[in-house]
Amino acid sequence: MLNISHNRLNTKVDLSGYKATQKIFHKRHYKYFNRFLKVFTVVVIIVLFLPWTQTISGSGFLTTLKPDQRPQTIQSPIPGRIEKWYVQEGDFVKEGDTILFISEVKNEYFDPNLVARTGQQIKAKSMAVTSYEEKVKALENQAGALVNERSLKLQQARNKLLQSKLKVQSDSIDLEAAKTNISIAQRQYDRVVQLESEGLKALTDVEEKRLKLQETQAKLISQENKLLASKNQVLNAQIEINRVQAEYTDKVSKSQSDKFTAQSNQFDAEAQVTKLENEYTNYEMRNDMYYIKAPQNGFINKALRSGVGETFKEGDQLVNIMPSEIDLAVETYVKPLDLPLIHKGEKIRIQFDGWPVIVFSGWPNVSYGTYGGKVVAIETFISNNGKYRILIAPDPDDHPWPEIQVGSGANTMALLEDVPIWFELWRQLNGFPPNYYQPNQSTATAEKK
Repeated sequence: MLNISHNRLNTKVDLSGYKATQKIFHKRHYKYFNRFLKVFTVVVIIVLFLPWTQTISGSGFLTTLKPDQRPQTIQSPIPGRIEKWYVQEGDFVKEGDTILFISEVKNEYFDPNLVARTGQQIKAKSMAVTSYEEKVKALENQAGALVNERSLKLQQARNKLLQSKLKVQSDSIDLEAAKTNISIAQRQYDRVVQLESEGLKALTDVEEKRLKLQETQAKLISQENKLLASKNQVLNAQIEINRVQAEYTDKVSKSQSDKFTAQSNQFDAEAQVTKLENEYTNYEMRNDMYYIKAPQNGFINKALRSGVGETFKEGDQLVNIMPSEIDLAVETYVKPLDLPLIHKGEKIRIQFDGWPVIVFSGWPNVSYGTYGGKVVAIETFISNNGKYRILIAPDPDDHPWPEIQVGSGANTMALLEDVPIWFELWRQLNGFPPNYYQPNQSTATAEKK
Protein backbone atom coordinates (compact mmCIF):
# COMPACT_ATOMS: atom_id res chain seq x y z
CA MET A 1 0.00 0.00 0.00
CA LEU A 2 1.18 3.53 -0.73
CA ASN A 3 -0.12 4.80 2.60
CA ILE A 4 -1.26 8.09 1.06
CA SER A 5 -4.60 8.41 2.86
CA HIS A 6 -4.83 10.24 6.22
CA ASN A 7 -6.99 7.42 7.51
CA ARG A 8 -4.22 5.11 8.81
CA LEU A 9 -5.32 1.55 9.32
CA ASN A 10 -2.35 0.53 11.44
CA THR A 11 -3.61 2.80 14.21
CA LYS A 12 -7.14 1.44 14.12
CA VAL A 13 -6.56 -2.27 13.40
CA ASP A 14 -4.76 -4.50 15.85
CA LEU A 15 -2.49 -6.92 14.05
CA SER A 16 -0.86 -8.49 17.04
CA GLY A 17 -3.40 -11.25 17.19
CA TYR A 18 -2.24 -12.79 13.94
CA LYS A 19 0.44 -15.52 13.86
CA ALA A 20 2.18 -14.01 10.85
CA THR A 21 2.45 -10.70 12.66
CA GLN A 22 3.92 -12.41 15.70
CA LYS A 23 6.58 -14.10 13.54
CA ILE A 24 7.60 -10.95 11.66
CA PHE A 25 7.26 -7.99 14.00
CA HIS A 26 9.83 -8.74 16.69
CA LYS A 27 13.20 -7.10 17.42
CA ARG A 28 15.50 -10.14 17.11
CA HIS A 29 15.79 -10.01 13.27
CA TYR A 30 17.37 -6.55 13.48
CA LYS A 31 20.10 -8.01 15.66
CA TYR A 32 20.83 -10.84 13.19
CA PHE A 33 20.81 -8.48 10.25
CA ASN A 34 23.29 -6.16 11.92
CA ARG A 35 25.58 -9.08 12.65
CA PHE A 36 25.35 -10.14 9.00
CA LEU A 37 26.25 -6.64 7.81
CA LYS A 38 29.28 -6.52 10.11
CA VAL A 39 30.56 -9.91 9.00
CA PHE A 40 29.94 -9.05 5.35
CA THR A 41 31.80 -5.75 5.72
CA VAL A 42 34.78 -7.47 7.32
CA VAL A 43 34.83 -10.13 4.60
CA VAL A 44 34.64 -7.47 1.87
CA ILE A 45 37.51 -5.52 3.44
CA ILE A 46 39.61 -8.70 3.66
CA VAL A 47 38.75 -9.60 0.06
CA LEU A 48 39.77 -6.12 -1.12
CA PHE A 49 43.30 -6.82 0.12
CA LEU A 50 43.59 -10.23 -1.54
CA PRO A 51 46.04 -10.47 -4.51
CA TRP A 52 44.62 -10.08 -7.99
CA THR A 53 46.55 -10.88 -11.18
CA GLN A 54 46.21 -8.20 -13.80
CA THR A 55 45.49 -9.59 -17.25
CA ILE A 56 45.25 -8.45 -20.85
CA SER A 57 42.42 -10.13 -22.71
CA GLY A 58 42.35 -10.84 -26.40
CA SER A 59 40.31 -12.81 -28.87
CA GLY A 60 41.48 -14.79 -31.86
CA PHE A 61 41.41 -18.21 -33.41
CA LEU A 62 43.43 -21.37 -33.70
CA THR A 63 46.03 -21.47 -36.47
CA THR A 64 49.36 -23.17 -37.18
CA LEU A 65 52.82 -22.15 -36.07
CA LYS A 66 54.47 -22.54 -39.50
CA PRO A 67 53.06 -20.92 -42.66
CA ASP A 68 53.39 -24.13 -44.71
CA GLN A 69 51.07 -25.95 -42.28
CA ARG A 70 48.11 -23.65 -42.81
CA PRO A 71 45.19 -24.38 -45.13
CA GLN A 72 46.16 -23.68 -48.72
CA THR A 73 44.66 -23.75 -52.17
CA ILE A 74 46.23 -25.73 -54.99
CA GLN A 75 46.56 -23.73 -58.19
CA SER A 76 47.47 -24.61 -61.75
CA PRO A 77 50.44 -22.73 -63.26
CA ILE A 78 48.99 -23.23 -66.76
CA PRO A 79 45.50 -22.78 -68.20
CA GLY A 80 43.60 -25.94 -68.97
CA ARG A 81 40.39 -27.94 -68.91
CA ILE A 82 39.41 -30.42 -66.21
CA GLU A 83 39.32 -33.95 -67.58
CA LYS A 84 39.21 -36.27 -64.57
CA TRP A 85 39.02 -36.11 -60.76
CA TYR A 86 40.91 -38.71 -58.71
CA VAL A 87 39.73 -37.59 -55.23
CA GLN A 88 36.64 -36.37 -53.48
CA GLU A 89 36.13 -33.95 -50.62
CA GLY A 90 37.31 -35.36 -47.29
CA ASP A 91 39.86 -37.76 -48.79
CA PHE A 92 43.33 -38.01 -47.29
CA VAL A 93 46.14 -37.59 -49.81
CA LYS A 94 49.87 -38.03 -49.50
CA GLU A 95 52.50 -35.79 -51.00
CA GLY A 96 52.71 -36.40 -54.74
CA ASP A 97 49.29 -38.09 -55.06
CA THR A 98 47.35 -37.10 -58.19
CA ILE A 99 44.28 -34.97 -57.45
CA LEU A 100 42.99 -34.30 -60.97
CA PHE A 101 44.04 -34.46 -64.62
CA ILE A 102 43.73 -31.48 -66.97
CA SER A 103 44.15 -31.07 -70.73
CA GLU A 104 45.55 -28.32 -72.91
CA VAL A 105 43.54 -25.35 -74.18
CA LYS A 106 46.25 -23.44 -76.11
CA ASN A 107 46.51 -24.37 -79.79
CA GLU A 108 50.32 -24.20 -79.85
CA TYR A 109 50.45 -27.17 -77.46
CA PHE A 110 47.76 -29.34 -79.05
CA ASP A 111 50.26 -31.65 -80.82
CA PRO A 112 50.48 -34.85 -78.73
CA ASN A 113 53.94 -35.57 -80.20
CA LEU A 114 55.27 -32.09 -79.47
CA VAL A 115 58.02 -33.33 -77.14
CA ALA A 116 59.16 -36.05 -79.58
CA ARG A 117 59.22 -33.63 -82.52
CA THR A 118 61.22 -31.13 -80.51
CA GLY A 119 63.66 -33.92 -79.66
CA GLN A 120 64.07 -34.66 -83.37
CA GLN A 121 64.76 -30.99 -84.05
CA ILE A 122 67.39 -31.02 -81.33
CA LYS A 123 69.01 -34.09 -82.89
CA ALA A 124 69.07 -32.49 -86.36
CA LYS A 125 70.53 -29.25 -85.06
CA SER A 126 73.12 -31.19 -83.06
CA MET A 127 74.21 -32.94 -86.25
CA ALA A 128 74.45 -29.53 -87.95
CA VAL A 129 76.69 -28.37 -85.11
CA THR A 130 78.88 -31.44 -85.62
CA SER A 131 79.09 -30.71 -89.36
CA TYR A 132 80.15 -27.14 -88.73
CA GLU A 133 82.75 -28.36 -86.26
CA GLU A 134 84.22 -30.68 -88.91
CA LYS A 135 84.14 -27.86 -91.47
CA VAL A 136 86.02 -25.62 -89.08
CA LYS A 137 88.63 -28.32 -88.55
CA ALA A 138 88.99 -28.80 -92.35
CA LEU A 139 89.42 -25.07 -92.87
CA GLU A 140 91.99 -24.96 -90.11
CA ASN A 141 93.90 -27.75 -91.84
CA GLN A 142 93.59 -25.93 -95.17
CA ALA A 143 94.89 -22.72 -93.63
CA GLY A 144 97.79 -24.62 -92.09
CA ALA A 145 98.65 -26.20 -95.47
CA LEU A 146 98.50 -22.80 -97.17
CA VAL A 147 100.82 -21.34 -94.55
CA ASN A 148 103.31 -24.18 -95.10
CA GLU A 149 103.07 -23.82 -98.88
CA ARG A 150 103.57 -20.07 -98.60
CA SER A 151 106.67 -20.66 -96.51
CA LEU A 152 108.10 -23.03 -99.16
CA LYS A 153 107.21 -20.69 -102.02
CA LEU A 154 108.81 -17.76 -100.25
CA GLN A 155 111.91 -19.80 -99.57
CA GLN A 156 112.06 -20.74 -103.26
CA ALA A 157 111.62 -17.11 -104.31
CA ARG A 158 114.28 -15.99 -101.85
CA ASN A 159 116.67 -18.58 -103.26
CA LYS A 160 115.98 -17.31 -106.76
CA LEU A 161 116.57 -13.76 -105.52
CA LEU A 162 119.87 -14.85 -104.04
CA GLN A 163 120.83 -16.54 -107.32
CA SER A 164 119.95 -13.34 -109.19
CA LYS A 165 122.05 -11.28 -106.83
CA LEU A 166 124.99 -13.66 -107.24
CA LYS A 167 124.56 -13.50 -111.02
CA VAL A 168 124.62 -9.70 -110.78
CA GLN A 169 127.87 -9.94 -108.88
CA SER A 170 129.27 -12.34 -111.48
CA ASP A 171 128.19 -10.12 -114.34
CA SER A 172 129.63 -7.13 -112.54
CA ILE A 173 132.99 -8.92 -112.35
CA ASP A 174 132.75 -9.87 -116.01
CA LEU A 175 131.95 -6.25 -116.82
CA GLU A 176 135.00 -5.08 -114.97
CA ALA A 177 137.06 -7.68 -116.83
CA ALA A 178 135.60 -6.46 -120.11
CA LYS A 179 136.49 -2.91 -119.19
CA THR A 180 140.02 -4.05 -118.41
CA ASN A 181 140.21 -5.92 -121.72
CA ILE A 182 138.99 -2.90 -123.66
CA SER A 183 141.57 -0.65 -122.00
CA ILE A 184 144.28 -3.19 -122.85
CA ALA A 185 143.00 -3.48 -126.42
CA GLN A 186 142.91 0.33 -126.69
CA ARG A 187 146.46 0.65 -125.51
CA GLN A 188 147.62 -2.12 -127.89
CA TYR A 189 145.80 -0.49 -130.75
CA ASP A 190 147.33 2.90 -129.98
CA ARG A 191 150.80 1.35 -129.74
CA VAL A 192 150.39 -0.50 -133.04
CA VAL A 193 149.13 2.67 -134.72
CA GLN A 194 152.18 4.54 -133.45
CA LEU A 195 154.53 1.79 -134.53
CA GLU A 196 152.85 1.62 -137.93
CA SER A 197 153.30 5.34 -138.32
CA GLU A 198 156.97 4.85 -137.54
CA GLY A 199 157.15 2.04 -140.06
CA LEU A 200 157.76 -0.63 -137.52
CA LYS A 201 154.41 -2.45 -137.89
CA ALA A 202 152.52 -3.43 -140.92
CA LEU A 203 149.04 -2.17 -141.71
CA THR A 204 147.58 -5.62 -141.16
CA ASP A 205 148.70 -5.52 -137.57
CA VAL A 206 146.87 -2.26 -137.12
CA GLU A 207 143.73 -3.71 -138.60
CA GLU A 208 143.99 -6.77 -136.37
CA LYS A 209 144.30 -4.59 -133.30
CA ARG A 210 141.40 -2.44 -134.49
CA LEU A 211 139.31 -5.55 -134.97
CA LYS A 212 140.25 -6.85 -131.55
CA LEU A 213 139.42 -3.46 -130.02
CA GLN A 214 136.02 -3.54 -131.68
CA GLU A 215 135.41 -7.09 -130.41
CA THR A 216 136.37 -6.02 -126.92
CA GLN A 217 134.00 -3.07 -127.13
CA ALA A 218 131.25 -5.40 -128.30
CA LYS A 219 131.95 -7.75 -125.39
CA LEU A 220 131.77 -4.78 -122.99
CA ILE A 221 128.39 -3.77 -124.34
CA SER A 222 127.23 -7.38 -124.16
CA GLN A 223 128.44 -7.68 -120.59
CA GLU A 224 126.65 -4.49 -119.66
CA ASN A 225 123.50 -5.96 -121.15
CA LYS A 226 124.01 -9.14 -119.12
CA LEU A 227 124.50 -7.09 -115.95
CA LEU A 228 121.31 -5.15 -116.59
CA ALA A 229 119.49 -8.41 -117.28
CA SER A 230 120.78 -9.84 -114.01
CA LYS A 231 119.65 -6.76 -112.11
CA ASN A 232 116.28 -7.12 -113.81
CA GLN A 233 116.13 -10.73 -112.61
CA VAL A 234 116.80 -9.48 -109.08
CA LEU A 235 113.87 -7.12 -109.38
CA ASN A 236 111.73 -9.92 -110.81
CA ALA A 237 112.70 -12.16 -107.91
CA GLN A 238 111.68 -9.47 -105.40
CA ILE A 239 108.42 -8.95 -107.26
CA GLU A 240 107.85 -12.72 -107.15
CA ILE A 241 108.36 -12.74 -103.40
CA ASN A 242 105.80 -9.97 -103.00
CA ARG A 243 103.42 -11.77 -105.34
CA VAL A 244 103.74 -15.03 -103.42
CA GLN A 245 103.15 -13.23 -100.13
CA ALA A 246 100.11 -11.42 -101.52
CA GLU A 247 98.69 -14.55 -103.15
CA TYR A 248 98.99 -16.77 -100.13
CA THR A 249 97.89 -14.02 -97.76
CA ASP A 250 94.72 -13.76 -99.82
CA LYS A 251 94.28 -17.55 -99.77
CA VAL A 252 94.91 -17.83 -96.02
CA SER A 253 92.60 -14.86 -95.32
CA LYS A 254 89.87 -16.44 -97.42
CA SER A 255 90.34 -19.75 -95.60
CA GLN A 256 90.18 -18.00 -92.22
CA SER A 257 87.11 -16.05 -93.37
CA ASP A 258 85.42 -19.32 -94.31
CA LYS A 259 86.50 -20.73 -90.96
CA PHE A 260 85.01 -17.80 -89.04
CA THR A 261 81.82 -18.07 -91.09
CA ALA A 262 81.62 -21.78 -90.24
CA GLN A 263 82.26 -20.99 -86.56
CA SER A 264 79.53 -18.34 -86.64
CA ASN A 265 77.12 -20.87 -88.13
CA GLN A 266 78.27 -23.39 -85.54
CA PHE A 267 77.62 -20.98 -82.66
CA ASP A 268 74.24 -20.07 -84.15
CA ALA A 269 73.36 -23.76 -84.42
CA GLU A 270 74.51 -24.33 -80.83
CA ALA A 271 72.31 -21.42 -79.69
CA GLN A 272 69.38 -22.96 -81.54
CA VAL A 273 70.13 -26.33 -79.94
CA THR A 274 70.19 -24.69 -76.51
CA LYS A 275 66.90 -22.93 -77.23
CA LEU A 276 65.33 -26.17 -78.46
CA GLU A 277 66.60 -28.01 -75.38
CA ASN A 278 65.03 -25.30 -73.23
CA GLU A 279 61.75 -25.68 -75.10
CA TYR A 280 62.03 -29.48 -74.81
CA THR A 281 62.44 -29.22 -71.03
CA ASN A 282 59.57 -26.72 -70.83
CA TYR A 283 57.32 -29.04 -72.83
CA GLU A 284 58.23 -31.99 -70.60
CA MET A 285 57.53 -29.97 -67.46
CA ARG A 286 54.29 -28.69 -69.00
CA ASN A 287 53.20 -32.26 -69.70
CA ASP A 288 53.91 -33.09 -66.07
CA MET A 289 51.75 -30.15 -65.01
CA TYR A 290 48.71 -31.80 -66.58
CA TYR A 291 48.54 -33.90 -63.40
CA ILE A 292 47.70 -31.68 -60.41
CA LYS A 293 49.42 -33.30 -57.42
CA ALA A 294 49.23 -32.82 -53.67
CA PRO A 295 52.11 -30.65 -52.36
CA GLN A 296 52.03 -32.34 -48.94
CA ASN A 297 50.09 -34.77 -46.80
CA GLY A 298 46.63 -33.51 -45.94
CA PHE A 299 42.87 -33.66 -46.36
CA ILE A 300 40.88 -32.40 -49.33
CA ASN A 301 38.60 -29.76 -47.82
CA LYS A 302 36.75 -28.35 -50.80
CA ALA A 303 36.85 -28.55 -54.59
CA LEU A 304 36.77 -24.94 -55.80
CA ARG A 305 36.27 -26.09 -59.42
CA SER A 306 33.75 -28.78 -60.13
CA GLY A 307 32.67 -30.99 -62.98
CA VAL A 308 34.52 -32.20 -66.07
CA GLY A 309 35.25 -29.98 -69.06
CA GLU A 310 35.37 -26.75 -67.07
CA THR A 311 38.17 -24.45 -68.23
CA PHE A 312 40.28 -22.16 -66.06
CA LYS A 313 43.15 -19.72 -66.35
CA GLU A 314 46.63 -20.03 -64.96
CA GLY A 315 46.74 -19.23 -61.24
CA ASP A 316 43.07 -20.07 -60.67
CA GLN A 317 42.33 -21.92 -57.44
CA LEU A 318 41.25 -25.51 -58.01
CA VAL A 319 41.04 -27.29 -54.66
CA ASN A 320 41.54 -26.50 -50.96
CA ILE A 321 43.78 -28.78 -48.87
CA MET A 322 44.44 -28.88 -45.14
CA PRO A 323 47.84 -30.30 -44.05
CA SER A 324 47.61 -33.27 -41.70
CA GLU A 325 50.83 -32.69 -39.77
CA ILE A 326 50.61 -29.32 -38.04
CA ASP A 327 51.98 -27.46 -35.03
CA LEU A 328 49.07 -25.63 -33.42
CA ALA A 329 49.24 -21.98 -32.42
CA VAL A 330 46.78 -19.26 -31.45
CA GLU A 331 46.52 -16.03 -33.38
CA THR A 332 45.08 -13.35 -31.10
CA TYR A 333 44.72 -9.56 -31.24
CA VAL A 334 45.35 -7.01 -28.49
CA LYS A 335 44.67 -3.29 -28.25
CA PRO A 336 47.46 -0.81 -29.04
CA LEU A 337 47.24 0.39 -25.41
CA ASP A 338 48.18 -3.11 -24.19
CA LEU A 339 50.90 -3.82 -26.76
CA PRO A 340 53.83 -2.49 -24.63
CA LEU A 341 52.88 -5.02 -21.93
CA ILE A 342 53.30 -8.02 -24.27
CA HIS A 343 56.77 -9.56 -24.70
CA LYS A 344 58.15 -12.61 -26.44
CA GLY A 345 58.22 -15.65 -24.18
CA GLU A 346 55.49 -14.30 -21.94
CA LYS A 347 53.01 -16.77 -20.38
CA ILE A 348 49.47 -16.74 -21.75
CA ARG A 349 46.32 -18.58 -20.61
CA ILE A 350 44.02 -19.71 -23.42
CA GLN A 351 40.33 -20.56 -23.42
CA PHE A 352 39.19 -22.55 -26.48
CA ASP A 353 35.65 -22.16 -27.77
CA GLY A 354 33.47 -25.21 -27.22
CA TRP A 355 35.74 -26.55 -24.50
CA PRO A 356 34.44 -26.70 -20.89
CA VAL A 357 36.08 -24.02 -18.80
CA ILE A 358 35.70 -22.13 -15.51
CA VAL A 359 37.61 -18.87 -15.64
CA PHE A 360 38.67 -16.51 -12.85
CA SER A 361 40.72 -13.91 -14.69
CA GLY A 362 42.38 -12.60 -11.53
CA TRP A 363 43.10 -16.04 -10.08
CA PRO A 364 44.49 -18.15 -12.94
CA ASN A 365 45.48 -20.94 -10.56
CA VAL A 366 41.85 -21.43 -9.60
CA SER A 367 40.61 -21.49 -13.19
CA TYR A 368 39.75 -24.78 -14.84
CA GLY A 369 39.90 -25.70 -18.54
CA THR A 370 42.44 -23.08 -19.63
CA TYR A 371 45.70 -24.02 -21.34
CA GLY A 372 49.12 -22.50 -21.23
CA GLY A 373 50.80 -20.71 -24.11
CA LYS A 374 53.89 -18.67 -24.83
CA VAL A 375 54.24 -15.63 -27.07
CA VAL A 376 56.48 -16.42 -30.06
CA ALA A 377 55.79 -13.49 -32.41
CA ILE A 378 54.47 -9.94 -32.10
CA GLU A 379 53.42 -8.10 -35.23
CA THR A 380 54.94 -4.63 -35.47
CA PHE A 381 52.27 -3.21 -37.79
CA ILE A 382 48.67 -2.65 -36.86
CA SER A 383 46.06 -4.93 -38.47
CA ASN A 384 42.94 -3.92 -40.34
CA ASN A 385 40.83 -4.37 -37.20
CA GLY A 386 42.82 -1.68 -35.35
CA LYS A 387 44.67 -4.17 -33.12
CA TYR A 388 48.05 -5.86 -33.09
CA ARG A 389 48.46 -9.52 -33.98
CA ILE A 390 50.11 -11.86 -31.47
CA LEU A 391 51.11 -15.46 -32.23
CA ILE A 392 51.06 -17.91 -29.31
CA ALA A 393 52.60 -21.39 -29.26
CA PRO A 394 51.90 -24.17 -26.71
CA ASP A 395 53.77 -23.86 -23.44
CA PRO A 396 56.00 -26.96 -23.07
CA ASP A 397 55.84 -26.62 -19.28
CA ASP A 398 52.02 -26.84 -19.27
CA HIS A 399 49.70 -29.74 -20.14
CA PRO A 400 49.18 -30.30 -23.89
CA TRP A 401 46.42 -28.60 -25.82
CA PRO A 402 43.26 -30.54 -26.75
CA GLU A 403 42.69 -31.79 -30.28
CA ILE A 404 40.80 -28.87 -31.83
CA GLN A 405 40.41 -28.03 -35.48
CA VAL A 406 42.28 -25.11 -36.98
CA GLY A 407 40.04 -22.05 -37.19
CA SER A 408 38.29 -22.57 -33.86
CA GLY A 409 37.86 -19.46 -31.71
CA ALA A 410 40.03 -18.77 -28.69
CA ASN A 411 40.18 -16.17 -25.90
CA THR A 412 43.53 -15.32 -24.36
CA MET A 413 44.66 -13.79 -21.09
CA ALA A 414 48.17 -12.42 -20.67
CA LEU A 415 49.21 -12.62 -17.01
CA LEU A 416 50.80 -9.46 -15.59
CA GLU A 417 51.57 -8.28 -12.06
CA ASP A 418 49.74 -9.24 -8.85
CA VAL A 419 47.96 -6.27 -7.22
CA PRO A 420 45.34 -5.93 -4.46
CA ILE A 421 41.74 -6.22 -5.51
CA TRP A 422 40.96 -2.70 -4.28
CA PHE A 423 43.69 -1.33 -6.56
CA GLU A 424 42.31 -3.25 -9.56
CA LEU A 425 38.78 -1.96 -8.85
CA TRP A 426 40.13 1.58 -8.55
CA ARG A 427 42.04 1.15 -11.85
CA GLN A 428 39.00 -0.22 -13.64
CA LEU A 429 36.73 2.55 -12.37
CA ASN A 430 39.19 5.22 -13.56
CA GLY A 431 39.93 3.50 -16.87
CA PHE A 432 43.68 3.34 -16.21
CA PRO A 433 45.85 0.78 -18.07
CA PRO A 434 47.49 -2.09 -16.17
CA ASN A 435 50.78 -1.49 -14.44
CA TYR A 436 53.70 -1.37 -16.84
CA TYR A 437 55.00 -4.90 -16.83
CA GLN A 438 58.53 -6.00 -17.76
CA PRO A 439 59.54 -9.66 -17.42
CA ASN A 440 62.50 -10.37 -15.16
CA GLN A 441 64.39 -12.12 -17.93
CA SER A 442 64.04 -9.17 -20.28
CA THR A 443 65.09 -6.78 -17.53
CA ALA A 444 68.17 -8.83 -16.77
CA THR A 445 69.05 -8.93 -20.45
CA ALA A 446 68.66 -5.18 -20.77
CA GLU A 447 70.88 -4.56 -17.72
CA LYS A 448 73.47 -6.94 -19.10
CA LYS A 449 73.58 -5.07 -22.40
